This record gives sequence, structure tokens and C-alpha cells, in this order.
Amino acid sequence: MAAVVAAFDRVRRLYGFKRVEVPVLEATAVFARTMGETTDVVSKEMYSFDDKSGDSVTMRPEFTAGIARAFLSEGWQQHIPLKVATHGPAFRYERPQKGRFRQFHQLDAEIIGAAEAAADVELLAFGDQLLKELGIADGVTLQLNTLGDSETRERWRSALVEHFRGFAAALSDESRERLQRNPLRILDSKDPRDRAAADSAPPIDDYLTAEASDFFGKVTAGLDASGVRWTRNRGLVRGLDYYRHTAFEFVTDRLGSQGAVIAGGRYDGLVEALGGPHTPAVGWAAGIERLAMLVDAPEPERPTVVVVPLGERAEQAAEGIVAGLRREGVATDMAYRGNMKKRMSRASSAGAKYALIIGDDELDSGMAQLKELASGEQRGVSLDLLVEAIGG
Repeated sequence: MAAVVAAFDRVRRLYGFKRVEVPVLEATAVFARTMGETTDVVSKEMYSFDDKSGDSVTMRPEFTAGIARAFLSEGWQQHIPLKVATHGPAFRYERPQKGRFRQFHQLDAEIIGAAEAAADVELLAFGDQLLKELGIADGVTLQLNTLGDSETRERWRSALVEHFRGFAAALSDESRERLQRNPLRILDSKDPRDRAAADSAPPIDDYLTAEASDFFGKVTAGLDASGVRWTRNRGLVRGLDYYRHTAFEFVTDRLGSQGAVIAGGRYDGLVEALGGPHTPAVGWAAGIERLAMLVDAPEPERPTVVVVPLGERAEQAAEGIVAGLRREGVATDMAYRGNMKKRMSRASSAGAKYALIIGDDELDSGMAQLKELASGEQRGVSLDLLVEAIGG
């Protein structure tokens, strides 16, 4: 996970995204108003409780709503267009499974106050470069769709409701509920009972306004110019009304059913949902655990040298030697328990390159014994020149 966060920090700096922090605890209304009272996250998955003053608070299930709240309450409006990024823990009540946890960790990147398609392109290029930086881009596909503008979405929603009513008897119970409040979500249902209706649903392209079509064209042209490969997925949707235009997921087949490692879209109506002015925005979130599952395991951390003191006098001197080596940037540990054999065994099992052996004779002569554990070669080294002998 540390390697994922380190790569994220490197790439966000390249793209000029400023690091921000948002609270783990927010007023429940922040998520209920922005994510929708009827969504599964709000109705089933949030950890919410009353604080000591009787106000309902929630442990954040995601970052975007909190960032939008901070944008309004912390005076960030003066900095638009604003590019921000953050990472940390989030919480959802659900059955843990591969790639899904009750406490999980996310990366998050947002561009707030930019209505141009170039913002979408920049954010997608950021995600693409992050995957390349992690060495996992070859196994991940960027799936892209357009949700159109307000006029497009309203016309398409009406057509979908009419279409799905013809399949109402065959739909799953969940999709019958969605038919009235969130018909777009039927399109990405995994229930086999819904697939015939979803697969035959009218495509959004039939309802795109000229402006919406032009915007999507600019996004795809920008991705092509940036060298970001993508594929169209007409079934990729976002059910909430404040989503507009671009929707996307970076998807892999290497994590079972939990295949999306980065997901996001344009949410031009979110700040308005919190009572602010119309503020276009686009963003994505990525699961750190899911990305880490795709990354080759890093080399385990090992000390360069383990100091092996023999005798009380040597143990006291070794504390100063260990501290001095660490100050000089040498990863150092000390084997301070057991007989000589056990201490050397500990140095070997720690994966150290060297064991530095110090006893009374070595202290008197000012020379310690430096043993290279792989070869067994041992030589005397001056206590005053340890860093040079070990080589950092």
C-alpha cells in the first residue's frame, strides 16, 4: 500500500494537484444530500451515529462529498479552477470480500470549477499515468461513456422508464424499485433477470444534444492526443442526477467481481446539491487495496547490518554504535538477546547483509569484526570507520 501512495504522490505533483485533508467524520447530511437518500451506500452501508450534542455524524464512505463541503465552507471558491488530491481511510458497512473491506483506503483526485473537456482529459491522463507508474497499466482497460447534459439525461431517462415498464414483470425486485427512482441503474445490473431489458434498452446516443455530443468528442479526441487508450462502454452509468457528461472506470479482470480500480466522472450538480452555486467538477477515486493487489510485492525491508554485542560492556557500547550508524543513514538493528549462536541466527533471519560483532577485545583494540552473512567472509574494521566499511 505504501508503494501505491508513493506513486500517487509523485504523479499528483507532476499534474499540479495540491494535497488536501478532509475530516473522517462529517455531518450525515453531507452524504445523504449528495449521494442520495435511496442509494445503497446511504441506506445500508454508512456508519452513522449521534454525537454527544445529538447531531447525526457519519464516518466518511468516500471523499468527494467532503471535498465539495470543504470547497464551500473553507473559502476554496476563490482558487478555481482548483485541482486537489487526497488519500486515507474510508468506511462502509458490508460483508468483507476480496478487494472490499469495511475499513478501506482510497486515493482521490478532483478538478473543481472547470467546465472544459480538457479537465476530464487531464484527470483521466492522471489515472492512466498512475497505473503506468505502478507497472499495472497493461492489465487495465479504461471504459468510457457519456451521460450527456441535463436535456439529454431527461429525455433518455423518460425513454428508459417507458422501455423498462415493458419488462417490469421479468425484472428483479431491486430493478423494479429502481424503475421509479433510479432507472439508469438497471443498465448495470448484474442480475440475469435484468439483462434482456438492459441489453435492449435505447442507447443514450439517440438522445444526445449537439452540445453533449461535442463535449464527448472533445474528451475522446483529447485522450487520443494524450496517448490514453480507451474503450466505449454504453452500459456504464451513474444514477445520481448531478452526474453529467463523462463517466469512466479503469477495469481489470484480475480481481474477480471487484474489477474497477479507478472510477469517477463529471458531477456538475454536486456543489449545488450542498446549497452552493453552480460549479462544474470532475473527479475519481481509486481503491488502494485493489491497486496493491495488482502490484508486484515489494522487496521486504531488511537492515543493512545487525550489531551483535557480546558482554555487558559491549552491549552498552553497541547502543551508541547503533544510534551513530542510523544517524548516518545505515539501516541498523541490534541482536541483544541470547548466546552468540542465537544472536547470529537473528542477524541472518533478519536478512541483513552484515553482522557487526563487538566484544571486550574489540572495544579494547578499537576494531570490530564485520561478517558478510551470505559468504561468511569476516574481517576486522575500525570502530571509527564503520560507515565506510559497511558502505551505507
